[in-house]
Amino acid sequence: MADYIKELRALVGHRSLILNTSAGALLNDKQELLLQERTGNDDWCFPGGFMEFGETLFETCKREFEEDSGVEIEPVTLLKTFDTDIYTYPNGDQTQLITNLFLVKKVSGHLLDHRTEETSDLRYFALDNLPHFFNEQSEKMAQAVIDYVEKNSK
Repeated sequence: MADYIKELRALVGHRSLILNTSAGALLNDKQELLLQERTGNDDWCFPGGFMEFGETLFETCKREFEEDSGVEIEPVTLLKTFDTDIYTYPNGDQTQLITNLFLVKKVSGHLLDHRTEETSDLRYFALDNLPHFFNEQSEKMAQAVIDYVEKNSK
């Protein structure tokens, strides 16, 4: 977790927080979606994460995507903002995550070939064969990508 979030949690304990996040949706040439398997719970999500104090949403998306995947990206367009989901972490921390999902394009780099603190695997999935997601918000985000692809393939 980001230093800013750790510092904030040290001050407020398990009190409910509203937190901003950015995530990226990267599609390959076959219109498959890159997803990250989270270390610790083996569920899947979009590469992304918490905004650090002073960052923009674009900067957060770029930094977190590269940390989670090894791939440097550039946000292309905002697909959707998700702001209604509340998530409770195993330690009791409760958050309302305001997540901005960007369609992104690859600039450089290669997928990580090793496990990290946050990523145990990275894989492209067909949009009609997606894995079990980390939370309901990730499911909604996947649907936003499917809707975007369907709308733009006509």
